[in-house]
Amino acid sequence: MASLPLLPESDKPKLIGIARLAAQGESLREGHEVEYFTLPVKSLLNRCTVERMPFTWTINPYRGCEFACKYCYARYTHEFMEMRDGLEFEQKIYVKQHAANLLHQELRKVKQGEEIAIGTATDPYQPAERKFEITRTVLEEMARHQGLEIGIITKSNLILRDLELLQQISKHNRLSVSITVTTLKTTLARILEPRAPRPDLRVEAIRQLNQAGILVGASCSPVIPGITDAPKDLDALVGALAKAGAKYAFTNPLFLKPCSAAVFMPFLEKEFPQLVASYKHRYADRAYLPKSYGDRIHELMKKLRQKHGMKSSYDRYNLKSHAVESEAAQLPLF
Repeated sequence: MASLPLLPESDKPKLIGIARLAAQGESLREGHEVEYFTLPVKSLLNRCTVERMPFTWTINPYRGCEFACKYCYARYTHEFMEMRDGLEFEQKIYVKQHAANLLHQELRKVKQGEEIAIGTATDPYQPAERKFEITRTVLEEMARHQGLEIGIITKSNLILRDLELLQQISKHNRLSVSITVTTLKTTLARILEPRAPRPDLRVEAIRQLNQAGILVGASCSPVIPGITDAPKDLDALVGALAKAGAKYAFTNPLFLKPCSAAVFMPFLEKEFPQLVASYKHRYADRAYLPKSYGDRIHELMKKLRQKHGMKSSYDRYNLKSHAVESEAAQLPLF
């Protein structure tokens, strides 16, 4: 078959907005199927307009995430850059430029009582942060301010690098850190979250943050049916988190938007073939599990928190999560 002729430049679809900026990004490094690009942006602070979310503003220092979690809901954010292959989210990481300067100008928009969430659609301490330190520059700027409410969510113990900076911020601001731990089983975590730090390293990060006086808790989201939702496993998880000093823990059941399902379902067929039929039935015409499943998980977690002496799920996160539950809620998070 003859190959199709290339379109003249004048006939190619014109990219606009974030897609155009992404296309103009310069390659910074390539290795093990991951490539980093610069991303010029006009704003770092994004307003979340969904009232039920526990924060008003979001900051994501990067676009894409190298941790490659099979269940990741945020893969859709690369679609705004005209990247439809879900794997590109973990293979092409965009590094936002001039973050500190932008934030210095934008923080004046933040009113008292409005929380800023860091890491809602990408992990702020993914491997790129070791080299580019965008998250650190953001925190350095925040350390110059008083009266801010800041929440950070991450799967990485790299956050311990910034321990002194976090202590400095917490002296004059309200700061909380949520470490995501979905399972204590190292082998399971390795296939679910291939490039994320081991669960024991994350639990240790909680311990060290707590000892340093940082308000720290855990996200146990998503709870994955048939894989991470066994009561004995959640019991062990909450027990380990409480022992490490986590002050709260919250959960949200797995939900599968098309961009996520395109990666998760092939993973399921390979690693848990016995669950495929059940998942195809449960998620056949919906992205979410029935409310009854979520209610059972939340009730179980409530009992486990009480059992292990964890006072609450933390008011700002009670029955809420950084994992959002509708397309409308997803859009503001990048």
